[in-house]
Amino acid sequence: MRLTTTTDHWWTTSVGYCLDIERFADSSGDGHGDLVGLGRHLDHLSRLGVGFVWLQPFYPSPEGDDGYDITDYYAVDPQTGSLGDFIEVVRACRERGMRVLVDLVVNHTSADHPWFQQARSSRESRYRDWYVWRDEPDPADADAQNVFPDAEDSIWSYDEEAGQHYRHRFYSSQPDLNTSNEDVREEILRIMGFWLQLGVAGFRVDAVPFFVETASRTGDADDEGAPDGEGVDDADQGGEHGDHMAESMRMLDVMRAFLARRSSEALMLGEVNLPYAQQQAFFGDLGDRMTINFDFTLNQAMYLALARGTSEPLRRTLASRPELPEGKSFGVFARNHDELTLDQLGEDERGEVLAAFGPREDQQLFGRGLRLRLPTILDGDQDRLEMVYALVFSVPGVPVLYYGEEVGQREDLSVPGRVAVRTPLDWGRDAPTGVAAQEADASSLLHAMRRLVARYRDRPELGAGSLELLDVSDERVLAHACRWDGRTTVAVHNLSDADVEVRLPGDVLGDDVVELFSGDPVDVPADGLALTLPRYGYRWYGDAG
Repeated sequence: MRLTTTTDHWWTTSVGYCLDIERFADSSGDGHGDLVGLGRHLDHLSRLGVGFVWLQPFYPSPEGDDGYDITDYYAVDPQTGSLGDFIEVVRACRERGMRVLVDLVVNHTSADHPWFQQARSSRESRYRDWYVWRDEPDPADADAQNVFPDAEDSIWSYDEEAGQHYRHRFYSSQPDLNTSNEDVREEILRIMGFWLQLGVAGFRVDAVPFFVETASRTGDADDEGAPDGEGVDDADQGGEHGDHMAESMRMLDVMRAFLARRSSEALMLGEVNLPYAQQQAFFGDLGDRMTINFDFTLNQAMYLALARGTSEPLRRTLASRPELPEGKSFGVFARNHDELTLDQLGEDERGEVLAAFGPREDQQLFGRGLRLRLPTILDGDQDRLEMVYALVFSVPGVPVLYYGEEVGQREDLSVPGRVAVRTPLDWGRDAPTGVAAQEADASSLLHAMRRLVARYRDRPELGAGSLELLDVSDERVLAHACRWDGRTTVAVHNLSDADVEVRLPGDVLGDDVVELFSGDPVDVPADGLALTLPRYGYRWYGDAG
């Protein structure tokens, strides 16, 4: 094993854990989670095997978008704690071998942010050009959809005090920053530098295509701040707009270079929900932009495969997955903090998934996804749950868990929108999904997740390796090999609710092979390894050394 690689690229053998401090652990009993509560439960994350913790926004905010509408990038919401509490959590994580990432939300601010309040007060304000303004909505944006189509019918809103329209890809209370403005770019670097100085190991960068798009569209704005160009989907086109996109992408280069100067270990984890063909620009030609991009394409293919009980959507997607430069990774996940978006699937495919897993209108959101957590989607079937997480951990990439997944936490549909999946974590013994209840039960999902994390972290080829799809002549089964630095792991997963018999090719594994969860040695005949997988069963095999 190349220790220089696994140490420098520490994330390639790490497991991420995303949590909302407000809902994770409440130390004071006021109903609001806080940093002190998080600090008291870090040993739970350590026992799970977490390598880095991604903290969702904890900055001061009017909470119009669950904390993603920020009024101060250099502070902690007083209900959550103080900067001193934050530093203690970062230090306590380090002592347990965990790093901390924070959300970098720089596509927009809250409309209550002092920058926007000053920007709207006068066209002469130095902050006016920190946002995107027009006397009339840009006709080029006529078909541009707001992220929240249930709440907003345009990405432009008129501000009486400013006497102009401002652009907002999210809620109207979240005006877009003009990320082509050099002062805005410099401020973004200052924000990054501030949190790096407090010990974080990098940033989960929110809505990356949107803030790149804003930089592109405003790159040659006229005196009224009118953006031109077509948007991030045309990033590969030439001409004037191609120049704008190239310039806006250089913003990511500047961020990456700044990060490298300030920290030898820090990374950028990007929310980039785009097809593979458009991902490379965000990684960079030499991998010099985002370190990790979440693999939304694979995630959506996985749900289509689950709905059909066949591996074909996964095989097709994995076969098209691009190779990445060393040290760059896809972030692999089962669920995240938003709706389960299915926007990359065809209309009929999306319909299949919705019909299979969330046919009711109150279970769906925006006509493109589900506001359900995985245990509800899979009817609480623990065999199927474990198989899905085994899939997530077995394809090359960095697995990222959403808090509560380790105990099968469910949603609350009485809460509106995507917030339904952001439910408080239960630490008690009284509910089946309580952490203490599952801690005491060796057959629980929590113990199964610990085993999965341990095996993943033992096998660097799962994080950093190349993938080979294996033919086992049964479409219900996904079989693949991951190889790196002379090591091989083979994973076999049954996506159906029936037992299946398959045969692994005899030349895939070496001579000294074990089944990785049991540790039992396995004799692999020359004509292949025959095995029976139960419903939703899985096996991982690897070199014994």
